[in-house]
Amino acid sequence: EATSLELALTAARVAADNRGEDITVLDLRELTPVFDYFVIVTGTNRRQLHAISEEIDHRLEDDLGEPRMGIEGYTESRWILLDYGDVVIHLFEPETRQYYDLENLWGKAKRIAFQPASANRSETH
Repeated sequence: EATSLELALTAARVAADNRGEDITVLDLRELTPVFDYFVIVTGTNRRQLHAISEEIDHRLEDDLGEPRMGIEGYTESRWILLDYGDVVIHLFEPETRQYYDLENLWGKAKRIAFQPASANRSETH
């Protein structure tokens, strides 16, 4: 069984492979008993957000045996929330991400570094 950290990092890598931007993994374990990790991703358009969400679903469920417990926002696609219990993945359009500003809301959370699988692309942060 995959740990919640493995799930979060896998989701982050899948998002990176699908050209998700500004990917952040937050460790919430010391802040709330409800979640272990948030993965926050920006996508440029609805189609890309759908593709990322479907690919994450496929990898976590088929490869890691972690069924999704819930999904919200898929049709509107400004903010798609994938709920895997201990790990929640937030896929945002840029304006929506700015508006909700989860990183500041959870400002005390530790950020987890992750290497995209395709780390040969030069990334500037």
